[in-house]
Amino acid sequence: MIESGKFKNIVFFTGAGMSAESGVPTYRGKGGIWHQYNWEDYACQTAFDRDPEKVLKFHELRRKAVLDCKPHAGHFVISELEKQHPGVFVVTQNIDGMHQRAGSQKVIELHGSLWRVRCPNHGISEDIGETFKNYKCEKCSSWLRPDIIWFEDMLNQEVIREAMAVISTCDLFISIGTSGVVYPAAGFPTIAKDNDANCIEINPEASPMSGMYDENIREGAGSALSKLFKLNALRRS
Repeated sequence: MIESGKFKNIVFFTGAGMSAESGVPTYRGKGGIWHQYNWEDYACQTAFDRDPEKVLKFHELRRKAVLDCKPHAGHFVISELEKQHPGVFVVTQNIDGMHQRAGSQKVIELHGSLWRVRCPNHGISEDIGETFKNYKCEKCSSWLRPDIIWFEDMLNQEVIREAMAVISTCDLFISIGTSGVVYPAAGFPTIAKDNDANCIEINPEASPMSGMYDENIREGAGSALSKLFKLNALRRS
């Protein structure tokens, strides 16, 4: 068990495996979305420009599927820890908002969010629900695209800098449910280690990055986090 009070800053870096425990379908893994659909038709700017309504309807299916799922014990352990510890951050590759639904507030979303839309003229706005409130901007009638990093998109560099900043000052870095083999994610453990952080990997299966970690826990996030932060888990509301 970890005594969180011994650490100044704690970063949880989460990937698809974290949400998969809640039943959220993955994109690339076994049974993933892109084994059923072609991303070229639904998840790139070209597809959106060609048929925005088709793309938005597809993402409404994704929103409904996510809303049918609920955060698991691991999500609540992290959110409870954040309430008790001022230096807890989540850096996630997930777009489903599960961390926020569990109560986490300091969440850095590397790949955007299913629950935001973006107007090319009026910027980003929140949009939560099974269906989008509007397909077009009420101010300028431009199509609203989901605020997600699609295939062929560049990552938001401001978000990446924010993630690197919190990782570079953490003294406990816990990677959960991600192989983290693609940059910049592949560099996150190194950034943490440069600050002499204790690095832990939680993943049922070994990944190409497993050797970077001081400890590897081969079980799911819900049970692993409940054991690591047992008191915090018991206090969650």
